[in-house]
Amino acid sequence: MSYSMGIASVFVLSSLFLSPLAMAEESQTFVAQNVSRATAFEEHQSDMTAKASEATQAPQASSVQSRAQAEKDS
Repeated sequence: MSYSMGIASVFVLSSLFLSPLAMAEESQTFVAQNVSRATAFEEHQSDMTAKASEATQAPQASSVQSRAQAEKDS
């Protein structure tokens, strides 16, 4: 009997201590932090995509210019 009361009291106490964490997902502060993190992540991704496309386009542009120059010279 005391063992089952101990288990029940552990369950009740843990639910009381963990309930604020469960409610944190619904708080306005939590939502605002998630929105700001998502915005920062999207900006970082767009910056990285732009840098990657610039890096791949720069060699292509120079090769196009060198081809045009070679055609012009011949």
